Amino acid sequence: MLRLPTVPASLRRRADRWAGSPRALDVVAALSAFGLMVLDVPGLAREDNSLTGVTATLVLAAGAATLVLRRRAPWVPYVVALGLMGWLHEVTLIQFALYSIGRFRGRRAAVAATLLYMGVAYAYFLLPGWPVRHGATLSDFLSLVIPIGVLAAGVGIAAHRHDLVRALEVQRREAAARQAVQEERIQVGRDVHDLVGRELTVLAVRAEVLAVRARGDAHQKDFEELADTARRAHLMLNETIVRRADREGATPGLEGLADLAAESERMGSPVELDVTEDVKALSPLRQAAVYRVVQECLTNAAKHASGLPVRVAIGVAGADLWIEVRNPLPRTPPDRAPVSTGTGLVSMDERVASMGGTLTAGEKDEAYVVRATLPSGLPRR
Repeated sequence: MLRLPTVPASLRRRADRWAGSPRALDVVAALSAFGLMVLDVPGLAREDNSLTGVTATLVLAAGAATLVLRRRAPWVPYVVALGLMGWLHEVTLIQFALYSIGRFRGRRAAVAATLLYMGVAYAYFLLPGWPVRHGATLSDFLSLVIPIGVLAAGVGIAAHRHDLVRALEVQRREAAARQAVQEERIQVGRDVHDLVGRELTVLAVRAEVLAVRARGDAHQKDFEELADTARRAHLMLNETIVRRADREGATPGLEGLADLAAESERMGSPVELDVTEDVKALSPLRQAAVYRVVQECLTNAAKHASGLPVRVAIGVAGADLWIEVRNPLPRTPPDRAPVSTGTGLVSMDERVASMGGTLTAGEKDEAYVVRATLPSGLPRR
C-alpha cells in the first residue's frame, strides 16, 4: 500500500494559521468571483467582444485578483469592476467590490460607491455597444442594475456593523479584564498597607516605649533610631501605595490642578491658581488630598455659582498645609436646581480628617469659602 509522505508539524501549523487569516479569506473571495465570472466566458468570447476564451479567462482572472486588496484598498477592485462592466458587460465583480467597500469602509462610502455605480451603469446603457439581453428598455435595465448594487452594498454595510459590534465586545472584555486586575492590585495594596502599616506602627510605638525605659542606658539611642526607622518605613509605604495608584490613573497630584482649572474655565468659571513654591515638596499622599479637595470645590462652584470666578490658594504655614477655595455668591439662584448627591463636603471632610486636618465651608464676606488645614508633613524651617 502506497503511503503518502507526512507533512511536518511546523508546516501544518503555518498552514492552519494562514487558513484562518484575513488574507486567506480574501483569496477565497477572489477565487469565488473568478469561478462565477468564468461561467460567462463562452458568451463573452462569442458575442460581447473579440476576445477568445483564453484571453477572456485571463482578463477575468486579473480582475478577480484585485479582490486580494479589498481590505486595504477596496476602491481598486471597484474601479476595475466598473471597467469590466463597460468593456465585457460583466457585473459579477462589481457585487464583490460594493460588498467590500461596505464591509471595510462603512455606510457612507458604500452609499457613494453604489450611486456612482448606478450613474456609470446608466451611462453605459446609453452607449450603443451594450447588448440587448441586458435590457431593451431603461426600466428593464434598472431592474437589473439597482438590485445588484443595493443588495451587495447593504450586505457589506451589515457586515461592517457586525464587525464593529464584535470589536466593541472584544474591547469591553479586555477593559473588564484590565479593570479586574487593577481592582485586585488596589485591594492587595490596601491589604499590604493595612497589615504591614499596622505592624510598623506597633514597632515604632514599642521602640519608643523601650527607649523611654532605657533612658540613660547605652541602648537608648538604638531604640530611638529603631523607632525613627519604623516611622520612615511607614511613610515610605504610604507614599509608595499612592504613587502606584497615580501611575494607574487613580489620583493626580499638583500637576493635575492646571487641568482642573482649564476644565472649569471651559464650563464658564475662570479659575485663579495661587500655589506657593514650598507646596511642591509635599508627599504624593498629601498632593492627592489637595487635588481631590480642589476638584470637589470646583465642581461645587460650577454647580452653584456657574460663570463666577473662583480663586484657589494653596500654601504652607509652619507645620500646616492650607487650602482655600473662594467664589462670589451668585446674586440669583440657578434656573434649575443643580444635580447633586449632597455628599461632596462630607467626602472632603472625611479625607481631610483622615490625615489629621480640619475643613470648614460657608459664606463669608459675600463669598462662599472652603478652607482645609492639615499637617504638611514637611520639616519646620
